[in-house]
Order: sequence, then structure tokens, then C-alpha cells
Amino acid sequence: MKELIEKRNALVEEMEGLLTQAKTETRAFTEDETSRIEAIKAEIRGLDNTIKAEEELRAMDKKIEVKEEKQVEQRALDEANFLKFIKGEERALDVATNGGVIPTTIANRIIEKVKELSPIYSMATVYNVGGDLVFPVYDEATSSIGAAYSDDLAELTEGTGKFTTVKLQNFIVGTLAKVSKSLINRTDFDLVTFVIGKVAQAIADFLEKELIVGTAGKMEGISSTTNTVTTSTIGAVKIDDLIDLQMAVPEVYQAKSVFIMHKNTLKSLRKTKDNDGNYVLAKDIANGFGWTLLGRPVYISESVPEVATGNKAIFYGDMSGLYVKLAQNVEIQVLNEKYATQHATGVVGYVEADSKVVEDQKIASLVIQ
Repeated sequence: MKELIEKRNALVEEMEGLLTQAKTETRAFTEDETSRIEAIKAEIRGLDNTIKAEEELRAMDKKIEVKEEKQVEQRALDEANFLKFIKGEERALDVATNGGVIPTTIANRIIEKVKELSPIYSMATVYNVGGDLVFPVYDEATSSIGAAYSDDLAELTEGTGKFTTVKLQNFIVGTLAKVSKSLINRTDFDLVTFVIGKVAQAIADFLEKELIVGTAGKMEGISSTTNTVTTSTIGAVKIDDLIDLQMAVPEVYQAKSVFIMHKNTLKSLRKTKDNDGNYVLAKDIANGFGWTLLGRPVYISESVPEVATGNKAIFYGDMSGLYVKLAQNVEIQVLNEKYATQHATGVVGYVEADSKVVEDQKIASLVIQ
């Protein structure tokens, strides 16, 4: 950089010298001087571009290097403090209503683990924020906005569009994991990862159930969708019913649609054959899914009701129509006394969550007649 700047300054001085000489002699530039000045200006422009690029590169390198160092250092510090917190060597990371608010890096690992463990959560539209969220929903059933042919100077007939609102609130969800003192005292055991996994697994199992069947007055699952199809046969599911279910979702949402059902329902469908004796359910290894049905992936969940009269036994659609609010802040409380007689430590985790089907047209359910 120093050599580039010095060379640029020398060129500027040379051009100033040529200009001063012409002014002193009260004359115009000679042809050679004009050519030289143009050459100097071109070289200065090139040097300016090189110097600017060098400065930008240095700034970018420095910024990335500092950011990465800070992230690694902060994560190591957070995990070390969290480990002390679990072992009881530190009373609290940050006192809160239900315990200590754990560091953001640890909370993020728990949330990411939940996403990994719960397929329906990973497919839903998720907001990792605190506080209430309100979404406007266009009510197609009661709205009358449309288009029609019109003559010149003719009045258009107005239509009305009506909106309702869906509100996601804060329902506190708690989970308790017991950790053996023997594991805590072992130096060769990754205690932080173990606790994160246990807390995340408990949250994922809870969310899996709530995001499917929900609880009255609390979180609502995909079973609350008003887009329903009823089977043609009492107490059974036919292939024609699945076709009707699939067609209940508009074509624009088909690309990301999936089937979700209980494993026993899947087992029954696996035995179903077409008129040529071929199984209708195909294993799809190439695309990374275990099974496909009518060209779409099939997921199983123990939380989905089995085939029985009145049950919503199969769900189909783009699960992004389900909105989930899961606060990024995870609160942890360590119970050192309660399980002392069991030679264990309790780790209580709290999160705030809520869920509702906001886009009904994206999700359909099959009701057993």
C-alpha cells in the first residue's frame, strides 16, 4: 500500500510540474506534454482503483476475522458458564421468574434441536419471538370482491373484503429432565450437549402432539383446520378418499404438501393394492423420504389419531399454513435439593409457545365416517 501511494504522489507532482512550466512560459501544452498528461491521468485512475480495492479487502478481512473470533469465544464462555450452572457451582446465569435465563447460544442450540426432532415444527411457519402476535386473515367465505366485464363509462359494482384476526399468545410450557450426579461428575462426558438434547427432546415431543391435536383453550394444531374431507366408507380409508383429500388443497400449495398419519394407518395403507396387484404406497429412497403416497412424502406421528369413526386420521397439505410462536428465550432452573436422595439433579426448562392454523386452505384433514 505504501509503495502504491508514493507512486501516485510522484505522478501528481509530475503533472503539476508540467502545468506550472506551461503557465510560466505562457503557452499551451505541447503534443508530447498532452500525451504525457493523459498517460499520467490514466495511471493515477488505475492506482486509485487498486488502492481502493486493497482498502476494501483489508476492511473485509478484518471484519470477518473479528466476528468469527468473538462468536467462538462467546460460545465457549457461555457453555462454560452453563456447565457451572448445571453443576451448582454458579447460582444463576440471570435471575428470572422461573429460573435463570440461559445464554442465547445455548437457547439457539435447544431451538435448533427441537426443529431437528420435530418434522411438523420444521415445516410450520415459526416465529421465535416473545409477546403476542396478531395476524389478519382474509375471509373468502364472506367477501365479495371479484372481477367482471365492463363497458366504457359504466359503473363497477363494488365488492367488500372482510378480514378476521388470529392471535398467538404466550402459553408457558415446562419440562423436567433428571441428570445423574455420576454423569455430572464425569470429566469425559459432554454434559452440556446431553442436557440440551434432553430438554429439546421433551419440548419436541410436547410440540409434536400440540401441533397436531392441540389442547382446548391452549395451543391449536392442524386438526383445527376447517378444510375437511369425509371418508366414503364407515371406519375405513380408501384410495379414493386420499385422492379427495389431496385435491382439497389448491394446486399452488401442492409442491410442499405432505401426508401425516399414525404408523398403524400407514401400515394398513402399505397393504393396499391397486387393481393390478401393485402396492399403492411406494418407498422413495432417492428423494430422502421413507415413503410416498400419490407422489407426496408421508410422515408418521404417534400423536395423530388412528382410524376410527369421528377421528381426523390423516392430514395433508403445506404445513406452513400452521403458525407457531416459540419464544427464543429459554429459562432454566436447576433443582439440586429435590432429587438429592436419588443422587441426581433436576433441570427444569420453560418456554413460551402458541400455535394456530392461519391459512386453512393449505391444510386438509380426513375425517373417518
